Amino acid sequence: MDGFMAAAALLPAGLRRAAEALDRDGRERCEEIRLRRGREATALIGGGEYALGTGPVTEQDLRRVLEAASGASLHAAGEQLRRGFLAGPGGVRVGVCGTAVDGAGGMEGVRDVSSLSLRIPRAIPGCAGGIWDALTAGGFASTLIVSPPGAGKTTLLRELVRLLSRDGCRVAVADERGEIADAWGGEPSFDVGPCTDVMTGAAKAQAVGLLVRAMNPQIVAVDEIAGPADARAILEAAGSGARILATAHGARDQRDSGTCRALLAAGVFRRRVWVENRSGTRRYTVEAAPCG
Repeated sequence: MDGFMAAAALLPAGLRRAAEALDRDGRERCEEIRLRRGREATALIGGGEYALGTGPVTEQDLRRVLEAASGASLHAAGEQLRRGFLAGPGGVRVGVCGTAVDGAGGMEGVRDVSSLSLRIPRAIPGCAGGIWDALTAGGFASTLIVSPPGAGKTTLLRELVRLLSRDGCRVAVADERGEIADAWGGEPSFDVGPCTDVMTGAAKAQAVGLLVRAMNPQIVAVDEIAGPADARAILEAAGSGARILATAHGARDQRDSGTCRALLAAGVFRRRVWVENRSGTRRYTVEAAPCG
């Protein structure tokens, strides 16, 4: 299913009609549908938010989206909600904002939901064509993809996974939120290549370790690394001989995050790709990764 239509299908009827009323260009460029209680629904297009003309979003609207994304079982989706999102059909990630519920082990969920963000996934075959030769010269080496949120990291990661797998590499994907492969019933909805194994739902650090031990991957792919647990898991995976393909939040004019600095200093990555999204047009820049 088209990513936009998959997101629209999670909306109550009135909101869905408003979203589907966007013209073709708007639907193709839409990155997110955002719902804020008491305010009008918007579509994020080219970095700007545009009102859908729906009237105020209600608490019932938000509840219906959560029920649709969870398959009418919010209780079963409790572990995802503890991380602030739901993984919906078609690779749609529903970000959840409201009042955090704290417990002995940290955040246990979200109540009084105030807003939702439906992130629209898209596969763009060929998007890596301009940098493929640079990334594979002398053989694929561990690569870090960096960009601000929403600029296209996951889209590029998915395409590189497909191409590497197509070329015969065993690729193991730690797909915590289901955005890379959108695996339902054990079968990926996106084309991630013939030699790819996917672990969905587990926290990234846990999934990386399981994949290395169980699947003997040549390449481990993981989206949006952050925090010491992710860094430790990636260091261990690299130490086992696997190459790493990972993404992280960042920008060229900002300092690397602590997680990225630690992994770069350890020499895990040999190449870095900067992703920039300017009014919906993505630009990729490949460079040797700093180390030491």
